[in-house]
Amino acid sequence: MPQTEIYISTDIETDGPIPGPNSMLSFGSAAFAADKTLLGTFEANLATLPGAVEDPTTKEWWNTQPEAWAACHTNLQEPDAAMKSYVNWVKSLPGKPVFVAYPAGFDFLFMYWYMIRFAGESPFSFSALDIKSYAMAVLKCDYKKAVKKNMPKHWFENQPHNHKALEDAIGQGILFCNLLAANR
Repeated sequence: MPQTEIYISTDIETDGPIPGPNSMLSFGSAAFAADKTLLGTFEANLATLPGAVEDPTTKEWWNTQPEAWAACHTNLQEPDAAMKSYVNWVKSLPGKPVFVAYPAGFDFLFMYWYMIRFAGESPFSFSALDIKSYAMAVLKCDYKKAVKKNMPKHWFENQPHNHKALEDAIGQGILFCNLLAANR
């Protein structure tokens, strides 16, 4: 019998646009069954990479988000320990993990780099499901029109988007599960 897919909605916060020269500051993942049952969560705030620097444009944006900036700078963990724990958590879930993000191109770039660098593997292989791309298909519209303001409000269930990684991951996971239900 094939394993059920588990959708791992993930959100990250960074101090720049690319991993290595810049650091991932925090990440949160929320594991959902297709029926929107929350199966578990994982979050970590990370120490910055040795030699990495903050991107000036990203820092300007962070200056407008003082509460979120403070939240991702508490209880810091070394990336090595955090990513190994994360990979073990994903592997412990009761199904086949599918990485889901909004936008997947950005979040998966960092998560994949950090998993390979610090844990030596990715339980997601090389792939990620992009919520905006999926919304484009469900809404039957162009990609540039598949934005949150054009999506039905009930898909969001009044979830905040406050740049605190785990809270955003939960909200995006609910959005994804609602998209999945609308498509099925």
